[in-house]
This record gives sequence, structure tokens and C-alpha cells, in this order.
Amino acid sequence: MPKLTQLDHAHVWHPFTQMRDWLEREPIVIVSGKGAVLRDVHGKEYLDANSSIWTNLHGHRHPRINAAIIRQLKTISHSSALGLANEPASLLAARLTTIANPGSRQRKAADPNSPVPSAASRQRLQKVFFSDDGSTAMEVALKLAYEFTRRTRSASGAPAARRKLAPRFLSLEGAYHGDTVGAVSLGHMDLFHKAYGGLLFKSDKVMAPYCYRCPFNRAKPERADAREYRKCNWECVGLVEKKFRAQKKQGNPYAGFVFEPLMQGAAGMIPQPAGWLRRVTEIARSHGALLIADEVMTGFGRTSLVAADVRKLISKPARKSEPPHGGGYEGLFACHHESVHPDFLCLAKGLTGGYLPMAATLTTQKVFAAFLGEYQEFKTFFHGHSYTGNQLGAAAALASLDILQSAASLAARSALENTLATELTSLWSLPNVGDIRQVGLIAGVELVRNLRSREPFALRERAGIRVCEAMARHGVLTRPIGNVIVIMPPYCTTAKQARRMVGALRQAVEAVL
Repeated sequence: MPKLTQLDHAHVWHPFTQMRDWLEREPIVIVSGKGAVLRDVHGKEYLDANSSIWTNLHGHRHPRINAAIIRQLKTISHSSALGLANEPASLLAARLTTIANPGSRQRKAADPNSPVPSAASRQRLQKVFFSDDGSTAMEVALKLAYEFTRRTRSASGAPAARRKLAPRFLSLEGAYHGDTVGAVSLGHMDLFHKAYGGLLFKSDKVMAPYCYRCPFNRAKPERADAREYRKCNWECVGLVEKKFRAQKKQGNPYAGFVFEPLMQGAAGMIPQPAGWLRRVTEIARSHGALLIADEVMTGFGRTSLVAADVRKLISKPARKSEPPHGGGYEGLFACHHESVHPDFLCLAKGLTGGYLPMAATLTTQKVFAAFLGEYQEFKTFFHGHSYTGNQLGAAAALASLDILQSAASLAARSALENTLATELTSLWSLPNVGDIRQVGLIAGVELVRNLRSREPFALRERAGIRVCEAMARHGVLTRPIGNVIVIMPPYCTTAKQARRMVGALRQAVEAVL
């Protein structure tokens, strides 16, 4: 075995990996990458079909991000955010609040001298708390929502009254929001979370809109995305309403509703039918719950732009001095597709283009104000991270946003989305493909034992893992979620490379199953 493999086996403990299996074989050791291509220690090349676990937006070694990090290295790489500010983090925070609020620049231009913020302005995401990864972004949102609810719902606002209030949260069945204790408490995946039950606080769950396996879907299996041929009466939405009503009757309405918009990732790439997100968030709002959007995976263009908006931006790109859409960046976040405006927007993974660990939790002025007071009142948000607002990460993120807003990137993403959709259609001929689910540049292919009954493979059969291992032998790397094969390419992926990714999946399914 190569020296690097020996060192890995001797010392490295890998995440979500049965290390007994790992130690029995020689792993792929990556030593370099360029664009959508990775190269291992033996010189073999692979296509990065899941963007290095959903993080790498623009490809490896992108010259603009490389240059931004090098420029920042010439000044300073990191200084503390405790008692100090810095330039890149300040610029990034301002940029994030612009892209998170569609049309924000137009609203400001309409009345730039107004001394009093409008009601709409007060609901905007104006404040940014930086952290390290998706789990910590969710942890920040959870703590802020918890304490905000205690401070605003307690009758007197006094500490004694707050202590009696125990805010509860509602999330979706199969939810995964990270691996810190708070984030795990919001999740509902026994395989990952059951072992830590004694450490967690209780949260509630409600049915996710899994059309392919929904008990209310009366449609028989077809060779198409189950969302397209479903037959139901939105029973899943009715259950959300029922859950909120039941909790309200208990005298302690839900403090927050936590969701991944448009596509649940670790649950198995479960897409939401059009209109579901808008319907359920309106229900949550009507019951006074805060909306906590987990866009760790779906953010930064992963769910694509509306086709008409893409055409407009490509045909008439914005002036270099201003972002497209007048500063709104509609479509960069999944929430924008259904005009959902959350109270908390949690970002990570693609924030720095896949270069450095950095996360952000965006929230409103109203939430921020609840933590303002005299020093001796101790209303401070007592939470922090050593690398909060790191300059290198912020510099990479700013460069990534510049790329995202470019006409070239918009055109490439639109073309890649269309190519991916076309190529995935060819998989319907395979008898073990039960459902193909695509939202923008995220795709999940669910493998089944029996097409007609939708019978899944048992997890112990490792069907998804064996298919991905076969794909690696064809030079394509990705990682399954149970029986679901994920295809989530970097935005720089060419049409030829996309065809090769899907082709490798087709060959692997035929060979293994």
C-alpha cells in the first residue's frame, strides 16, 4: 500500500464510516483536483459527481477564488471577532443580506431617506452571525429562536417568567440538520441520532412530502418523477396544520418550524411538490412560529434560477458595478422559488465555494433587538466560535459570489441543469430505478428491488454503496444515501462530463443489480 494509505489506516477516523470495512481495503487517496476532476495517488482521474460532499460550487482550483485567498494571505489570515471587526467579514455580511432579500435594493431606492424602517424592512434578514459549518449555523439559529421566544412570549419578560417557558420546535420526518447536540435534537433519523437520545431535547416531527412513498398518493408507479403523476389531496399539508393546532391547544405554540426548502438532503434527496413549501410556511406563520430555513445544501444556486430569469440575466447582464436583479439575486436560495421569507436562513457548504469551512446564520432586526440591553442585564447572545468571521473564508466567499452573479456562470448552470435532466431520463429503462428526482443541480436516483411494489433493498445489502463503488471503477465519485444515488456536480461540469457521470451510474446499476 502507498505510504499515505498506511498513514490513513494508522491514524485517521473517517466520518459516517464503518472503520472495520475501511481498514480491509485500500482507499482512494486524493492528491489534486482541477475543475470537476480529482486525481488520486496513483494518477487515476475521477469526476467529482457530488461536489466533494455538496460543497464545491465552481470546481477545484478556480483561479478567481485562488487569487482572492492569496490576496488575503498577503494582509492577514485570521483575527478574532470577539471585540474586533474585519474588512472581509463586514463586506460579506452586507453582501449576504442583499442576496437573501429579493428586491431589497429597489425598496431602499424607493425611500432612501426614511428614518423609520418599514414593516417589510423589519422582516428582512439584516443580521449575520458567522460560524464554522452547517451544524453550527443551525445551532445558532436554534439558540437564537429559543431565547427570542422566551423573551417575547413570557408575560413579564422577567428571568423567572422566561425560565418557566419551554419553547418547542417542529421539523420534518427524516430531518437531518447537523451533528451538534442541538442540531441532532432537531433531526429525526434514528440511524444517525438514536445512539445520542439521552443527550437530546425533544422536538416534534411531521410528515415530509415524500411523493414516491407517500401513503396518500393513490397513483400507481410510472416511469417519471412521482411528483408529476401523484394523486392526492395535499393530506401532508393537512397534517402540518393539524400538528400546529394540537400544539397550540396545549398552551405552548411551536416556537419554530425547521425545514430544508425544496429538497431534503440526507433524508434521501426528497423533493417537495410545487406549492408545498409556501402552503406549510403560511400555516406556521399563522400560528406564530418562526421559520428556520436550512439552506446548507440548497443555497447558492443549487436549486437553479427560474428559467425566465436565467434568460433575462444572460441576455442582458447587469452592469459590472451592480449585481443582477437589482441586488435581489432571486433564485440563489431555494426559499426564493416560492417567495418564502424565513426568520432564520442557515448557510454553509457552498458559502466559500467549497474551499474553507465557514457558515452563516442570517436573521431579522426584530430578533437582534431582543438581545440588546444594558451590560448588567446580560441579554447578550452568549455563543461564539474561535474562527467566527475568518478573513480567508470571507475572501473566498466574496469571490464565489462574484462568480455566481456572472453571466457566464448563469449560462453554465442553466445548460448543465438541462443536460443533467436529459441524461437522467435514460435511466428510466433500468428495472431497478424506481424514482428519479431532480431539483436544479441536485439529483437523486432511488434504487428498488421491485418497480411495481416500490420494494426497497435492505440496508444490509449495501445496494447504494456497491453501485457507487462500481461507479468509482468507471472514474466517477459520489456517495449514496441508503438506496439513493446522488448526482450533484460542480457548476463547471461540461456536458460531456455530465453524460459520463450518468453513464457510469447506468453501467454500475446494470452490473451490480
